[in-house]
Formats: sequence, structure tokens, C-alpha cells
Amino acid sequence: MKLGVLDQMAQPKGLTAEETAAQTIELAQYVESLGYERYWFAEHHATKGMVSSSPEIMMAAVAAKTDDLKVGSGGILLPQYSSYKVATQLFQLQALFPGRIEAGVGRSPGGNETIRSLLADGKPNQLEEYPEKLKDLVTYLSKNGSIRAAPRTEESPMLYSLGLGENSAKLAAELGVGYVYGHFINPSRGKQSHEIYEAQFTEGYLTKPSRRSAIFVICGETDEHAEELAISQDAWLLHVEKGLDSRVPSTEEARETDWNEEELAKIRNNRKRMIIGGPNKVKNELLALSKQYQCDDWLILTNIHDFEEKKQSYCRIMEILH
Repeated sequence: MKLGVLDQMAQPKGLTAEETAAQTIELAQYVESLGYERYWFAEHHATKGMVSSSPEIMMAAVAAKTDDLKVGSGGILLPQYSSYKVATQLFQLQALFPGRIEAGVGRSPGGNETIRSLLADGKPNQLEEYPEKLKDLVTYLSKNGSIRAAPRTEESPMLYSLGLGENSAKLAAELGVGYVYGHFINPSRGKQSHEIYEAQFTEGYLTKPSRRSAIFVICGETDEHAEELAISQDAWLLHVEKGLDSRVPSTEEARETDWNEEELAKIRNNRKRMIIGGPNKVKNELLALSKQYQCDDWLILTNIHDFEEKKQSYCRIMEILH
């Protein structure tokens, strides 16, 4: 099974953005030593607690501090930007770190309408233009495209389209680009999406299909230990969805919170987006999901407060699957 990290750079309470960025570099170096193949960065704006707002810069920073780790974006908010400019940034990264650049792009607005408009320099909402912008990006990155961006590297970076359902899978398949399914956002359409992508893939930017899924995983020493760790992620995700403080609370703070029935129900429902448990449970559930999706390539998100426990969770996941 191929394993990578998708990092939203969720900032633990008590740490600064600068300290969170430093921990991110340390984590990337650590997971490379464990055998993880890739490290991807999300793009979030106007949040108090998610530090990754420019995945291209974080890709360069991590690539410069690691040896062979592939770095990627999960993903660049393509509707808000010029496809040509995105292509030039990716080629610049490819020139610096040949063979290590993986670009994931998506159609999210990046925040509320004010933030979306600021990102797009005041242009009208362009979310529906995502398919055309993705086609343009393919053209600018392709060796035989009518217009190719610079610098013109020997090889183009890998390109993936992110999605949450069948329509996104069809688009990726039609253009012949890679596909990443966001189980950590929508756990209900993964099987169908992967099946459609695989069945309908036509050679285009890529000569063969390339797909993976992203999921929250916390692997503790035991099931009980994992549950203790997961409390901070449960609270964090609930706060994110409510538009509250999106920094990751400590386990103690989360444990002392008096949740109402509606909040508890939401936390239980959110667990469908995660695998939480000791080594045996995590292994069995991830293998079962891999079989269901026919997908052996995973990006792991772990947004808990304790940095050392986060590192150990990633270590256990690698140990049980390799």
C-alpha cells in the first residue's frame, strides 16, 4: 500500500503559526524517514487555525528539506487563479525538484464570498468554470500543448483533480489526469467515484489512470488510546464546521467541553470520515476500505493537538501496513 500525508497545517492551541510551520517541516522529514512516499498541502484562507494558505510555497520548503519525498498540493484552488500562472509555478517547482512535484487542483472557493473575490482579484464567481480552467491547465503543462508555460522542463509535473463524487471522477477520466477522492470530506461516494474514474479513463495528460483517496486516521497504541487522542480532532472538526476557532484544542480542553446532543450527533457522524483505533483496528478498516474502493494509495490526515503523538500515529500506520 502506498502512503502519503495530506497536511492542512492545523495549528495547535498554544503554538504560533511560525511554530506550526516549523513542526510541519519536522513532520515531513520524519515521515520520509518512515517510508512515506509523498507529502501534500491543502489550501485554506481566512481561518485562525489552518496555516497552509499557499501550498506551492510549502511544497518548495519541504522539498528543499527532504531528499526524495514527493511534494504536492491538495489542492490549489484553480477557479480563483489564472491557469497559466498556476502552470508556471508548477514548472518552476519541477525545475527545482525534478520528478518530485505532484499538483492536485480543486474547485473550492477557498472561503466566503469576500475571500473568494479577493483571491480572484474581484472577478465574478468562476466555480462553474473549473472544467475549462482544468483543460487550460492541461494544455499549459503538456509538451505538445498549443501554448506551454515556462520554464519548459524535460518532464511535466503529475497532475490530479480532486473530487467528492461521480462528476469529478468523470472529469478527471475525460481529461486523462489523476484523481483524488476526498473521503475525509464525503465518505459516501468513494466506491462509485473510483469505479467511474477507472472505467472511463482515457489517455490524455497521463497514459494510464492514477488515483488515490484521502482520509483522517488516528492510530493509537490501543483502541482506547486512539479515542483519547481523537477527542481533540473531534472538537477541532466541529469548530471548523461551525466557523469557530479552527485551532486544534488540547485533549484536556476538548474533554472538558460540555457538548449538547446535536453536537454529539455531529461528532458521531463525522467519525464516518475517519479511522480511529489501535493498530489492528486501523489496519483492518483501511484494508477493507481499500478493497471496497479498489484503491491502494492513501493520503493520511491526522489533526490532533499533541505533536509527538501525531508522529507516533504516522509511525504505527506505516508499521502495520508494511
